[in-house]
Amino acid sequence: MNNNNYIIYNKIKWCLGCGNYSIINQLSKILNILKIKKKYIVIVSGIGCSSRLPYYINLKGVHTIHGRAFSIATGIKLSNNKFNVWVITGDGDSFSIGLKHLLHTIRRNININILIFNNGIYALTKGQKSYTYNNNNSFNIISLMLSSGATYVARTLYNNPINLRKILLSANKHIGTSCIEIIQNCPIYNNIKDKIKNILYLKNNSYLIYNNKCIILKKNKPIIKIFNTNLNNIWTHNIYNLYKSFILSNFNKINNRLPIPIGIIYKKKIAKNKKYIKKKYINDIKKLFNKNIIF
Repeated sequence: MNNNNYIIYNKIKWCLGCGNYSIINQLSKILNILKIKKKYIVIVSGIGCSSRLPYYINLKGVHTIHGRAFSIATGIKLSNNKFNVWVITGDGDSFSIGLKHLLHTIRRNININILIFNNGIYALTKGQKSYTYNNNNSFNIISLMLSSGATYVARTLYNNPINLRKILLSANKHIGTSCIEIIQNCPIYNNIKDKIKNILYLKNNSYLIYNNKCIILKKNKPIIKIFNTNLNNIWTHNIYNLYKSFILSNFNKINNRLPIPIGIIYKKKIAKNKKYIKKKYINDIKKLFNKNIIF
């Protein structure tokens, strides 16, 4: 199956240099790798530049209303568990009017993939700052999703296609709601391509080492040290450690000199051979009331 079967290039109306191009390309590539039948792939979006993606990809797509993509995606997945559902949303769409829908979707842990395109601004309303803009009063996307009970949380970059593709594949394998923050640029209102330099790429069971520096934990506080081949006390990343994941998510709040963690922040470990009980749905209203169920 060729990638060109997915993307409809002549319909794309994003600005030149927009990070959305990279994201749609990598999404099409991983769908090609997964070899899922087209009829079972559904793209659901909200409102914003990112949410025009369903028009540009040759798959089942729903362009919903502001902030409601999560609820509609939940309904689609529950209606047919065979559907491979991807939610495309922006930082403005998901962390303003859609915030409560996002958090309750995370809490329910339906098996869908949520891609949050984060450029820190509302591009369609001419560049006003969004609630995720990098200042003291902004939402901490990763921390908020962790505290809502997310079972898979990751962060990646639009301009690292290899890492982006790796995260998308990993998220799709996860059983439950996977939440991915994709840091991207807006070439018109918030071009960040030259600003993101202090980056730490995470790898499970690997030391936190970057740019000849390393991070140690001292009394549960991350501290930057010069790396000198001594591996003692260097923080080792563990994607299953929820407590350390919270610390990672708050690096910029603890010390703005700390790097931006990129990769899988947290993943809930699922017991092997775990048996899931399938709910029996009652579709007869009389039988439903005879069950004496309290709503």
